[in-house]
Amino acid sequence: MARILLVRHGQSEWNADGRWQGQENPPLTELGLAQAAQAAKAVGAVDGIYASPLERAAITAAVVAEEVGVGPVMTLPDLMERHAGEWQGLTRDQIEEDWPGYLAEQRRPPGWEPDDQVEDRALAALEQMATDHPYGEVFAVSHAGIIFSIERHFGMEWERLANLSGRWIERDPSGGPWRIGERVHLLTVETIPDQI
Repeated sequence: MARILLVRHGQSEWNADGRWQGQENPPLTELGLAQAAQAAKAVGAVDGIYASPLERAAITAAVVAEEVGVGPVMTLPDLMERHAGEWQGLTRDQIEEDWPGYLAEQRRPPGWEPDDQVEDRALAALEQMATDHPYGEVFAVSHAGIIFSIERHFGMEWERLANLSGRWIERDPSGGPWRIGERVHLLTVETIPDQI
């Protein structure tokens, strides 16, 4: 059985500032680096480590890989965060000022990557990891938008996601349907970015 633990990266500078990141590339904070090292202690034995190519995810995965002694980290572009269009780099207050009512009404700006496109990418990333490790356990570092898209695919209720929290997803090697598992929190003290 392929089992994938898909988690959100450590705290980035824009998480700390309350800025929407999308596919922009702010680095981890010192706390984010420490979170990755702490999370590695809860990961256990894995057969492979994957990451989005965005720095906040790739560095989180590299820290975990070094701590658990598995590598190299394989990057998958399909694990990248949703493109947030014209909201990238903005705070909620700035969005409300320039796009009044959009957040409350769940409307999105020009350039926003559609849900179905994000979901297709997320599922393609799962397929790739399962193909590479049909009988193994994989640790993958991605972004909240990717994890939310997978949860939505399985009909899960939306709830905020802390840094270095995520969810197990698994499938039999015969290629049957994916099954979603429980949410996992790898840190004892969580940071929950409030952008979305």
